[in-house]
Amino acid sequence: MSKGISRTAYKPVGVLLGLAAGALAGTIFRQVWKATAGDGEAPDPTDEDRRWGEILAAAALQGAIFSVVRAAVDRGGAVGVRRLTGRWPD
Repeated sequence: MSKGISRTAYKPVGVLLGLAAGALAGTIFRQVWKATAGDGEAPDPTDEDRRWGEILAAAALQGAIFSVVRAAVDRGGAVGVRRLTGRWPD
C-alpha cells in the first residue's frame, strides 16, 4: 500500500480521534480538579474571585492532561491504522 493511501486512511480516523481525545481529556480534567482542589468547577481565567496561582495551576493541569490523552489516542490510532493497512501513517 502506498504512503498516500496510508495517510489518507488515517486522516478521518485522526479527526475523529482528536474529537474523542478532547472530550475524554475534558472529563478527566474535571474529575481530577474536583478530587484535588475540592472545588466543583475549575477557575475561569477571567474569574475575578480566583487567585493567579489557582488559575495557572488549573491551566497547567488541563494542558498536561490534554497532551497526555491526545498523545495516547494519536498513538493508538496510528497503531490501529498500521494493523488495518500494514503501513504506519505519516
